[in-house]
Amino acid sequence: MNRLGRKVRGFLFALLAIVTLVGCGAHLNEYQKQTPQFDLFGYFSGHVTAWGMVQDRSGKQTRRFEVALHGQVEGDTLTLHEDFVFADGENTTRIWRITRLADGSYEGRADDVVGVAQGREVGNALHWRYDFALPRGDSSVMVHFDDWLYRQDNEHVFNVTSIRKLGIEFGRLTLFFQKHSQP
Repeated sequence: MNRLGRKVRGFLFALLAIVTLVGCGAHLNEYQKQTPQFDLFGYFSGHVTAWGMVQDRSGKQTRRFEVALHGQVEGDTLTLHEDFVFADGENTTRIWRITRLADGSYEGRADDVVGVAQGREVGNALHWRYDFALPRGDSSVMVHFDDWLYRQDNEHVFNVTSIRKLGIEFGRLTLFFQKHSQP
């Protein structure tokens, strides 16, 4: 085989490997028998606190933050206020409006979410996907968030998010949520 043929074969092999890896991962239905049930509206109704971090592709922690969340359910809509405090002193707020659809899936909207977030829960897991305008200096970069949230018990939820650009993961977001008892 000539040199060009080897390069083409190498390129095709690398492309196949990337496509295969992108297609790998957990399937939501694998959590069907896991308990407790996720219950997005029930868990995030009221007060919740979260602690999180962002890591770059090498695993290095690049940001840490705490979030105070307050959710209110009215009919088929959850309004979720998230107030972020970052370790570097930055403060931001995001307000989600999440609607439960007739088929049990969810759609969500927030100012920095591009388009509509799509989610579905099965067993103790919630899979949530959306495009996000990630601030970078005076502009923003469009990235894709692929969130997996897992209900541990009545008070705790774990969240692992893959942050991707053009299908390639360049960061991870990890969050731990704790629900507060209602007075």
